[in-house]
Amino acid sequence: MNKILQRIGLLFLTVSCFNTSVIFAQENTSKLLPPSWLNDAVFYQIYPQSYYDTDNDGIGDIKGIIQKLDYIKSLGVNALWINPLFDSPFNDAGYDIRNYYLVAPRYGNNEDLIKLFKEAHKRGIRVCLDLVPGHTSLDCKWFEQSAKKERNEYTDRYIWTPADSIKPNNKFVSNNYERPGCYMRNFFPSQPALNYGFGKPDPNHPWEQPTSAEGPARNRQELFNIIDFWMSRGADGFRVDMASSLVKNDPGYIETDKLWNGIRYKLQKKYPNGILISEWGKPNLSIKAGFTMDFMLPTRSTGFNQMFFNFEGDKIIDNCYFDLRGNGDPTIYTDKLIQYLKDIDKKGYLCTPTGTHDRQRMHVGPRDTYEQLKLPFVFLFTLPTVPLIYYGDEIGMQYIWGLPVVEGSQTKINRAGSRTPMQWNNSKNAGFSTADASKLYLPIDRESCIPTVASEEKDPSSLLSFVKQIINLKKTHPALKPNAKIRFLLSKKKVYPLVYERYSNDERIIVILNPSATSQTVHIPYSENFRSIIPLIGGIKSKLEKEGDTLKVTAPPVSYGIYQLKANK
Repeated sequence: MNKILQRIGLLFLTVSCFNTSVIFAQENTSKLLPPSWLNDAVFYQIYPQSYYDTDNDGIGDIKGIIQKLDYIKSLGVNALWINPLFDSPFNDAGYDIRNYYLVAPRYGNNEDLIKLFKEAHKRGIRVCLDLVPGHTSLDCKWFEQSAKKERNEYTDRYIWTPADSIKPNNKFVSNNYERPGCYMRNFFPSQPALNYGFGKPDPNHPWEQPTSAEGPARNRQELFNIIDFWMSRGADGFRVDMASSLVKNDPGYIETDKLWNGIRYKLQKKYPNGILISEWGKPNLSIKAGFTMDFMLPTRSTGFNQMFFNFEGDKIIDNCYFDLRGNGDPTIYTDKLIQYLKDIDKKGYLCTPTGTHDRQRMHVGPRDTYEQLKLPFVFLFTLPTVPLIYYGDEIGMQYIWGLPVVEGSQTKINRAGSRTPMQWNNSKNAGFSTADASKLYLPIDRESCIPTVASEEKDPSSLLSFVKQIINLKKTHPALKPNAKIRFLLSKKKVYPLVYERYSNDERIIVILNPSATSQTVHIPYSENFRSIIPLIGGIKSKLEKEGDTLKVTAPPVSYGIYQLKANK
C-alpha cells in the first residue's frame, strides 16, 4: 500500500508542478475574520516519534496517537498540533521533507492519518499538521531534478548561484551535483531553500529572481496544492514552520505579506474553518501577513525566556520572573503582550505555549516542584490568548540533560532533552513502548520516581488534575476567553506578586501570582464596585480583600489565586 501511495504522491508532485496558471491575486483578507472556534480552543502539541509506540519499533506512530485520543479529550483539549509526519530522511526530525503528500512509513501511512482526522473529529478535536514550506530535504525529487545540469521544470524551484559567483559560506552550500554553483540553505545545510523569489533582488546577483518569476510562481501554487491535499482529507489547518523565511531580502515583508495573504484567502474561501498558525514570534507582522494565529514563542525576543526560563543552555539566568529568587521583570513580557494585542485587534489570535520541541521544558533547573510548575499554567491559561500544552508538561516531565544528539537536535541547546518519550505508567519504558530500551527514539527519564499519567490521574492534588481544572476555567468563564480584556494592576520590575484583571461584560476575574520564595502583601488602587469575592480554584492560594478603594493582596511564597468579583445589582 505504501508503495502505491508513494507512486500516487510522486505523480501528484509532477502534475501539480506544471500548473502555473494561478498567480495569486492580491486578495483583500482584511475582511476575513479568523474562525470563531479559536476563541474556545485549547491546543496540545504532539511530537509523534515520542508519544506512543504501537508497533514496538521504539518510535511513536499515528496509531499510537489514535489510541490516546480519549486521554487527550479528558484533559479538555480540543485541538492538536502534530510535528511533521511526512516522508523524510530525518536529518532534522522530519523538518527535512522528501514528499509532502506521503506519510513517513515509520509513523504509518496516509490511511492512518485520515483515520486520525476522523477519530479526533468524533471527539470534538481538530487536527493541525506541521507544514515546512521554506525548504525540503536534499533527496526530495524536486531538488534532485533541480540539481541537474540541463534545464527542466524544477531548475528554478530552488535558489542556486552560478558557478564561482559566490563562494560557500554560512548561507550557501557547495555541492557535487551536475549543476555548478551553490544552493542556498534555509536552516541546516541538508535543507535547501525553495525559491519564492526576492522582495528586492540585487542587480549584481542575477540569480536573485523576483517573486513573479516562474520558479517562485510554481512554488506558490505547489504550496497551496499541499494544503488543499490534506485539508480535503480532514486536516483542520497547519502550523507553518519558519513562516517569515520564504521570500528572501524582503524589506518590510511586502512580498511575504502578498504570498501569505494569497494563501489565506484561498484557504478560507474553500475551507472557512481552516487555520494557519505561524512560527514567527511577531504577531504584529504575522497577522498582517494573513495568519490566523501566531505563537508568542519561547524566545528572548518575546520576553518568554525572561519570564520562565531560569536556565539558558546550562547557565543560570538571574532575572527569571517565575523563580524563587524574586529578581525578575515581568514587564519585558507583559508590555509586549499588551502591545501585540492592540496591534492585532480582532484580526487574529496569539498562542501561548507551555513549551515546544525546540526549547527546554518548564521543569528545568531549580523549578522542580509541582507547586512551582502550577504557576506558569495559571498565567498562560488566564491570558487573552489561545493556550497550548506541550505533551508531557501536563504531568511535569522534566528537561533531561546529557542526552545524545538525535536527528539534528543540537542547536544552542540539545533539544533532545525536551523530546523524550511520554511517560504513561510504571510499566516497561514508562508505557511508551515494549521495544528494547536500546531501540527507543530517545531514552526514558532515568529518575527513580518519574511522573506518569497513570499515577497522576489517581491523585486529585497532582499537576495533571490541576491542569484539568485550569483548562475547565478557561473554557467556562467568558472573562478568560481570548477575546476578553486584560488590565495589569501590578506588573513591575522586581515586584511581586503579579496581579491582573480579566473582564468581559459583567464578569471580572482577578489573577494573583507570586512565584518568589518570599511572602508579599500589597495594596492596589481599585475603584470598581463589587459585592463579593469568590475563589475559583483550590490549592495554595493568595488572599484578596477589598479595603476602601484598594485591593489588599496577601501572597504567600509560591502562591496563586483566581478570584471572581461579583458585581452589585
